[in-house]
Amino acid sequence: MNADNQQERLDANWIVGFTDGEGCFHVSINKLPKMNLGWQVLPEFRIVQKDIDEQALYKIKNYFGFGEVKINRIDRHGTRKDFKVRGLENLNKIIEKMNNKEHLKKDGLDNIAQLISKMNRQPNIKYLESSETLCSTQI
Repeated sequence: MNADNQQERLDANWIVGFTDGEGCFHVSINKLPKMNLGWQVLPEFRIVQKDIDEQALYKIKNYFGFGEVKINRIDRHGTRKDFKVRGLENLNKIIEKMNNKEHLKKDGLDNIAQLISKMNRQPNIKYLESSETLCSTQI
């Protein structure tokens, strides 16, 4: 089975494995004069791929329904693109909920999905729009 077929069956386990090999949590400190100390701390989750494999990044973005795919770097080795999610406050809340195993219950997962929707510029995520979620929240 080639990589394209595996990506067509994209699920949480595939994403976990792919992220383990290709992703990371990254925190940068950037000079930004308008900040109090003149510096910005920017936490993010990122997965980087060569542009020839960028479809995998878009499939991950579509799976979650949030995040951005952009050019990460261009050099003599070619173009790399990344899928990235930013936002420390909500990321911390999600990690805390997962440590408390809240993500294993329907209401906890719904709450995490709401937090994720606040982390990105495009706040509508597929999980929140699914018929199963809509039915259970209307009861």
